[in-house]
Amino acid sequence: MSEPIFSRRDFLRLSSMATLGATVAACAGYPALAEQDMPPQIPKTPGGATVDPPTETGHSTTEAAMTSPQQALQRLMDGNQRFVANRLTDPNRSLQRRAEIAKSQQPFATILGCVDSRVPPELVFDRGLGDLFVIRTAGQVIDEAVLGSIEFGSFELKIPLIMVLGHERCGAIKASIEVLEHGGGEHRRGKGEPAAVPGEIGYLVKSLKPAIDKAHAWGMGDLAENAMRANVSLTVQRLKKSPVLAAAEESGRLKIVGARYDLDSGMVEMLFN
Repeated sequence: MSEPIFSRRDFLRLSSMATLGATVAACAGYPALAEQDMPPQIPKTPGGATVDPPTETGHSTTEAAMTSPQQALQRLMDGNQRFVANRLTDPNRSLQRRAEIAKSQQPFATILGCVDSRVPPELVFDRGLGDLFVIRTAGQVIDEAVLGSIEFGSFELKIPLIMVLGHERCGAIKASIEVLEHGGGEHRRGKGEPAAVPGEIGYLVKSLKPAIDKAHAWGMGDLAENAMRANVSLTVQRLKKSPVLAAAEESGRLKIVGARYDLDSGMVEMLFN
């Protein structure tokens, strides 16, 4: 739809009306509004719909710099407590914060979590822009790209904390158990062998199988829950074997921990510590 075309006559008519309005206001005892006192104009899209003007949202917080992995962990857990209590402060989500980190970043924690939409780390830990270095895969499965990304965060960005975050009722683990235990109907293979699954999903099943086997060996409790815990433990152990991460941990500037997120309460609990 084309924009309306105003003639010189229309322009002069509108200008005269504006001048008349200012004169009437002055005669009535009210000063004419200066341009800076006028309410902001609401922009319109080409289709004519109005768009809300940008507003300052979130909060910028002045926090002490991280000096140890333990401080980073405490900051994470403090944020989770706020999340559980529904007393969020939404730190570092302002326009000012966005401008501050535009040229560089200094996250204080790496979170290796699941892709599950119910476990967004920035919300779970009540953090904002530039705070967390987040990597998410189904079941926290690690491949070369994931490991390299975590190593990059430690080596280049000097991130002092890595948390492997599992969660209850993990769909990737439950699906992998189903494939390994019950096969895929006509595609069922031998006992403990992954059934035929489409695409690269079989890679996830294969990667989660050691954790499921370990949960079977424990022999009690909920299999999926135990497999999730075993998977967190095995993932932490794998990260600790990385020469890059091992060197950082030995120097004392890095801590690698495992944790579990409760879908019902929203609470994060530390595992194996």
